[in-house]
Amino acid sequence: MTSDEVLGVFKKLSGYITNDHIVYTSGKHGETYLNKAVAAPALGGIILSQWTSYHLSEMTGVEVLGVYTEKTPDKNQIFTRGYDKLVKGKRVLIVEDITTTGGSVMKVIASVKSSGGEVVGVCVLANRNPDEINSKTLGFPYQSLAEIRMQAWDEKECPLCKKGVPINTTVGKGRDYLKSKGK
Repeated sequence: MTSDEVLGVFKKLSGYITNDHIVYTSGKHGETYLNKAVAAPALGGIILSQWTSYHLSEMTGVEVLGVYTEKTPDKNQIFTRGYDKLVKGKRVLIVEDITTTGGSVMKVIASVKSSGGEVVGVCVLANRNPDEINSKTLGFPYQSLAEIRMQAWDEKECPLCKKGVPINTTVGKGRDYLKSKGK
């Protein structure tokens, strides 16, 4: 699929939100959002890791494990549930739903390395910032299904905040952001 075709799927399913004030997981603000949580029982990365491992197992005839990290109170990403033992000595492909700053991916890379695993590559559904998040900046082979460029601003530079545009609290991290501000 091309980036335009992937974006077309998001648009068809009303998952491409524009002209809004979104707070992303990274804390940056933007006016567009890819809502991939249409009908999912858990976080996007978990679902992607499970289905990717399933399909890789089917394609290769070799069991490929699907594990995931979990966010700590200090916003790190670590293996829990004994997954660190499953990663040790293994070649690991990191999958992610959407990258804006690459922060989550870099935290998972660090967890894989500290658990004794070898990162062989990073794959994402959509890369919102291909100029800054790529193979060169991450230091590993990096592939995205789609590159969908979306602006993201630090809160202090956000033109939507400056204009008083209300923050969307139904998608992204808007609700958490407003709560942290006492609103």
